[in-house]
Amino acid sequence: MTKGLGARKNLVGIGVGVAVGVVALALVALGNPANMGFCIACFLRDIAGAAKLHSAAVVQYVRPEVIGLVLGAFIISLIKKEFKPRGGSSPMLRFVLGMFVMVGALMFLGCPLRMMLRIGGGDLNAVVGLVGFAAGIGAGVVALNRGFSLRRAYTQSALEGALFTIVMAFLLVLWLLVPSLFALSETGPGSMHAAVGISLAAGLIVGILTQRSRLCCAGGVRDALMFRDFHLLYGFLAVIVTVLVGNLILGKFNLGFEGQPVAHNDGLWNFLGMALVGWGSVLLGGCPLRQLILSGEGSSDAGITVMGYMAGAAFCHNFGLASSGAGPTANGMVAVGIGLVVMLVVSVVNKQKEA
Repeated sequence: MTKGLGARKNLVGIGVGVAVGVVALALVALGNPANMGFCIACFLRDIAGAAKLHSAAVVQYVRPEVIGLVLGAFIISLIKKEFKPRGGSSPMLRFVLGMFVMVGALMFLGCPLRMMLRIGGGDLNAVVGLVGFAAGIGAGVVALNRGFSLRRAYTQSALEGALFTIVMAFLLVLWLLVPSLFALSETGPGSMHAAVGISLAAGLIVGILTQRSRLCCAGGVRDALMFRDFHLLYGFLAVIVTVLVGNLILGKFNLGFEGQPVAHNDGLWNFLGMALVGWGSVLLGGCPLRQLILSGEGSSDAGITVMGYMAGAAFCHNFGLASSGAGPTANGMVAVGIGLVVMLVVSVVNKQKEA
């Protein structure tokens, strides 16, 4: 019985990974930037720019995919009676950790999901990022094994649990009705996007599927290391394989370090940036994709974390921390170094006391 249940979980993980890969390929074919069918960090950065939290003109656009992810998770969690308003687990610390996860992601130029898409497109810089991501997750696992905890969350009102979803839905409606209120990129990645309806539908589909499967890029590696549970990792790998096969069929596979879209080839800082993302994601209890899904399920802690991501994106572009195709900035290097120190301090200090 247990073996059968495990096999079913593995198949579900693989199936959802394939679906996410197909959706990402379709979004690129329909207008999203290359190797960026879905990137939570990049899309939250674009939304922050559209809301004029930063003034980087090439990355300003309200990405319906992100809003669709939250709405999809919200709808399916209500249907399946899994909507559970909860929060109060170290909210300020989660906000700060979320900011530093974004610092790492914008050093690498992508979240863990985009890292997978970049690998599937042949970008070997993303393989270096994957090694760093795994190393960061390993550091987070050590912290968990030594008693790290952000403390328990508490039951909250339905309004509190739904508020982040309401805000995201209001943002979408406001953008559609009064687009002049928002900034919009005319060149660069922010100007490249699929049609609004397609993007929103893609987000809804992926939000529903990932809510049901609990797909998490960091969780897959974490669970494999801690519990020898591989079903989330199989989903992670299925995304890469699906995108790899799709790019080969479409003639868009480009193997190498040079000439990759929206990427740089500084191996050290690709490694360290994703190490910061992996470490922070384990401490937070999920990667950026997972945090969006949890926010739709009613977790105000996840909602606070996502707000931390957006604040981090604004901070990166306002103070010259984000990398570009030319490579990392000196400010960004310093910020990643500070972030790794913060992760170490938080990992050591924030332990659950033994009874």
